[in-house]
Amino acid sequence: MTATHVGARGTVATDRETLLAPLPTELPPVERLAAIPSGFVAGASTCGIKASGRPDLAVIATTAGPAAAAGVFTRNAFAAAPVRLSQAHLAATSAPGGGGFGRARGIVSTSGCANAATGPLGDADQLIVARALASALGAPVEEVLCLSTGIIGSRLPVDRVVEGIAALVPTALSSDDAGLEAAAEALRTTDSRPKIATTSVALPDPDGQAVRSVRVTGIAKGVGMIHPGMATMLSVALTDAAVDPATLHELLRRATVRTWNQLTVDGDTSTNDTVLVLASGAVDTTEVVRGTGPARTLGAAIEAVARDLARQQAADGEGASTLMTCQVSGAGDPAEARAVARAVVASSLVKAAVHGRDPNWGRIAGAAGNARLADAAVLEAAGLSADKAERRGGRPVLVDPERLAIAIAGHPVFDGAAGGPLDHDRAAARAAMGGPEVLIRIDLRLGTGTGEAFGCDLTEAYVRENSEYTT
Repeated sequence: MTATHVGARGTVATDRETLLAPLPTELPPVERLAAIPSGFVAGASTCGIKASGRPDLAVIATTAGPAAAAGVFTRNAFAAAPVRLSQAHLAATSAPGGGGFGRARGIVSTSGCANAATGPLGDADQLIVARALASALGAPVEEVLCLSTGIIGSRLPVDRVVEGIAALVPTALSSDDAGLEAAAEALRTTDSRPKIATTSVALPDPDGQAVRSVRVTGIAKGVGMIHPGMATMLSVALTDAAVDPATLHELLRRATVRTWNQLTVDGDTSTNDTVLVLASGAVDTTEVVRGTGPARTLGAAIEAVARDLARQQAADGEGASTLMTCQVSGAGDPAEARAVARAVVASSLVKAAVHGRDPNWGRIAGAAGNARLADAAVLEAAGLSADKAERRGGRPVLVDPERLAIAIAGHPVFDGAAGGPLDHDRAAARAAMGGPEVLIRIDLRLGTGTGEAFGCDLTEAYVRENSEYTT
């Protein structure tokens, strides 16, 4: 049903059914399977970092030489030793990449110790771990990338980690899906379950005469200390497509801006945020070149996997009972839509209202009205020129209360063009918020920009868990 409303700035038409519905997507479908792409092996073990005795060491490696590699990382001033070492290794294998892309033979992840704020000794520990994997793979140390997660300020038990790598590589690594699933399990700290997603897309062969199916599969962890700046806690995506490192980095940055950068659990960025993508080129396709149709296809696949992993992380947020999704349409451009969506899911008041099943649209409106654009680095990663990103970074988003409309869990609750608050069945709206996901839909009615963000409700369990995290 279409209704026409008149506001101070003129006549604005809206389709109420459109406002209630989720935004459409052109991304390929995703399955939550650990389908390892060709050209990789993976595995995990227990080496004694976690007091619980759960798996805490994971290794992913290539089977035929170095893969194209790209990464995005935390910009926290306390960036952990594995973050700095991975950036240095990417820079060493591709000087023009500036630490964002290069080549890699393997990734080693340790869980239970962040190796952050550990000074020069922590840096030395991380280099020992990287050298151990490089030796086991017969690769230069610069072709090893590192991930760590856990308690900040604690030292890695290096001897145990080195012994674990020697036992795991190469004989216990597997090209079967079970190996990657084990790696996903070993990433976890406070996650209640591993995060896995995969999709397949068709790319042309080198002659352009046929198409080949290539796979993109990702694993991730992180359900607390989540409010990323261009990355998430820990994530690794693998593909068997052929793509050069610079193009892979561009595709990753664009996907991250729209997915992991739109994920928030508690508003705190991490010292260890790292997203890595490796491309083995094991499937015989034409090399993906930036700005082409195949690049858009591969980029959509990477984004689809990233989006699903981010949604899994939000749904599993520490203490959470409800996945919050905010989708915004009608913004001046996608960057403004994303800013409004992220402001809403990041609001502690909105999070508390969702937990209490309270359709309190005033908190949503207030959060939207406070929205500011991402900083210049994120805007540039999204595709804006450096000059434009610098001019717009951090500026307030244009929001007109006399045009904006809000729906909560399928119930229209506010329409500025119709005078503001709408009569609605509060009991029905409250009941609709009782499912595992609450969708908040906002239409700014100022343009064509769309965007979304993911978060979770704020619960008593979150406070309990984090009040005793180290004890």
